[in-house]
Amino acid sequence: MNKLDKDYQALLKDILKNGVEKSDRTGTGTISVFGRQIRHDMAEGFPLLTTKRMAVNTCMTELKWFLKGDTNIKYLVDNGCNIWNGDAYKDYLYRETTPGVPPHDHVLSYDQFIEKIKTDDTFARQHGDLGPIYGHQWRHWTVKEDDSYDGEYVWVDQIKNLINDIKTNPDSRRLMVSAWNVGDQPEMALPPCHYVFQIYTRPSTREEKIVNPGKYRVVSLMWNQRSVDTFLGLPFNIASYGMLLELIAKECDMIPGELIGNLGDVHLYSNHIKQAKEQIKRDPYQLPALTKLDNVDILNGEFDFTIEYYESWPKIEAPLSS
Repeated sequence: MNKLDKDYQALLKDILKNGVEKSDRTGTGTISVFGRQIRHDMAEGFPLLTTKRMAVNTCMTELKWFLKGDTNIKYLVDNGCNIWNGDAYKDYLYRETTPGVPPHDHVLSYDQFIEKIKTDDTFARQHGDLGPIYGHQWRHWTVKEDDSYDGEYVWVDQIKNLINDIKTNPDSRRLMVSAWNVGDQPEMALPPCHYVFQIYTRPSTREEKIVNPGKYRVVSLMWNQRSVDTFLGLPFNIASYGMLLELIAKECDMIPGELIGNLGDVHLYSNHIKQAKEQIKRDPYQLPALTKLDNVDILNGEFDFTIEYYESWPKIEAPLSS
């Protein structure tokens, strides 16, 4: 049985039954519950929901972008991933219409803006960057070398440190990566929704060694998320962190174990309620399998993957609030 889809559908039902109406920064409106959890055993299949078709390549392009430490949407746009376009365009509009700031000859439409990102590198550098969001914090968390006014700034590469610590001290309780940098938040287009993840390893059991010869430890991942767009965002978060767990397991020669999401404000936007009710009606298929994961280079944000046996219901269209 596909427990992941069933648990996700139960979460949708929970919000529809118990959610309270709340306003939000986008002006769309939500119904919301607080404090929920999603758990998945990676041995049961790759965590890609089957009750609607998932854009897996888009999801993995975003993960590569994070791991590269990139914060400019040009890489995403060039690779067919458009989920951050709205945030970049909103930031562009804010800057172009700020009183006292000279505007361009004319304010670009959304389509014109994205076309300029694709074709004009100078424009992309100026207007495509989202500030020190996930990739920056994961790979370039900035700290001062000393307390003096003109002290040098240095970068902390949290992903590099994490991989080293897993390999050298796998029982550590400090195997964590945070994107919640309070000092940098004013410069971010959007403060991180999934703001920290933690790694846990344990010795593999006899049964696990039989299935995975030569693998002596199991690695699990738990992420914390303050704000959860349950219909559009959460399925991506589950699949993305599932792949990150697979990448870490591959890099550290371990078995992928449990994937756990601790969820804070868990909400449905008011214009997603009809879609959620449709998804609840659908019977899940079996989860797909990650059959190949090659050329893994976490520190350069590169990997090749093959997901097979992905049978799903059709995509359900829903607007993205940004």
